[in-house]
Amino acid sequence: MLDVQRIRQDFPLLNSGIIYLDNAATSLTPEPVLQKMLEFYHEYRANVERGIHRLSQRASEEYEEARSKVAEFINARSESEIITTKNTTEGINLVANGLNWKKGRKIVTTLIEHHSNFIVWLRLKRRYGVDVEIVRPNKEGLFDISDFKKAIDDKTDLVAMTHVSNVLGVITPVREVAQIAHEHGAQLLIDAAQSVPHLKVDVQKIGCDYLAFSGHKMLGPTGVGILYSHEDLLEKIEPMAIGGGTIEDVGLDYYKMNEIPKRFEAGTPAIAEVIGLGAATDYLRKIGMKNIETHERELTKEMHYRLKDIPQVEVYGPENLEKRISIVSFNIKDLNPHNVALALDISANIMVRSGAHCALPLMKILLKRHRGSVRASTYLYNTQEEIEKLVSSVEEISRSIK
Repeated sequence: MLDVQRIRQDFPLLNSGIIYLDNAATSLTPEPVLQKMLEFYHEYRANVERGIHRLSQRASEEYEEARSKVAEFINARSESEIITTKNTTEGINLVANGLNWKKGRKIVTTLIEHHSNFIVWLRLKRRYGVDVEIVRPNKEGLFDISDFKKAIDDKTDLVAMTHVSNVLGVITPVREVAQIAHEHGAQLLIDAAQSVPHLKVDVQKIGCDYLAFSGHKMLGPTGVGILYSHEDLLEKIEPMAIGGGTIEDVGLDYYKMNEIPKRFEAGTPAIAEVIGLGAATDYLRKIGMKNIETHERELTKEMHYRLKDIPQVEVYGPENLEKRISIVSFNIKDLNPHNVALALDISANIMVRSGAHCALPLMKILLKRHRGSVRASTYLYNTQEEIEKLVSSVEEISRSIK
């Protein structure tokens, strides 16, 4: 069980009367993480992997220790399977732009993807003639595993899918899909931006080939993300950028790439941000991901059913709350979701997201809501009282509709 009041003390913004329910977009950052980043600037501000002097050596040690912490957090086999990126989007693009695609081969993805895990594959279709097949869920966002069995065949090179929908909160069957993909010699890439912050993610149990996520959604700073993959697969990926730090040797007419993962991290990295991400994993691990998941399920259950009971409110996503986590999207009759979000901000200090959530195919085809939805998303510092305030505020807005 979480001591939520104790946790909230690490987030000063929450003392201002703000109710922060926009965690699917970005989370708040606790004081211990900020202090760890300031430690870098105050005590050993220097570049990594470059210098012999003690400041550079300390910075390099802290940077690589953060990589090891991330590897442990998702149960990677070693830190060499962890590549630092700017965000989830860059990690996905690194795979999309780094592999050798051939006309007539196939990529399988789904209708509920964030644009970052959707348009990159459409671009490959345009560039190389790769076929893209899209698996569709039911109205609640739940998939029939037989649809993946039909879509994935011996022509499939990659299956790219989200672990948790950023609109519906639905948890997808990534482990089962990994098995199907591997039976056909295909690889599985997972967009884990919404799962790693909220669930215990074990890449070895899932059996995925690539997994990308962002630090800013898991109590870390912006500007840092992670791409996980096996070393043998990373050997086959051409880095998007090369230069300082990526090269082992250079001559007038040749160059030799550095070892993995350094070959993918060109130039000076986001040192403080990577160190901050390592501190964020420490913070989450200390509290316990299972404890966080249990707490959020209680909040999600309360939010889902209470909103669903309000006249003129339409709530999306699975009715079975075991199949979802942390995110509830809804609309109030035909009100513009942006107007609802603004009203919640002005009247109740509640911060939610509104719009298409970078998931236009889902909105237009599955939900039939071209203007999108209002999305409330929880995290470890949210409380039952805050959910009650959200519900009562939505009720008030609903009553104002004639």
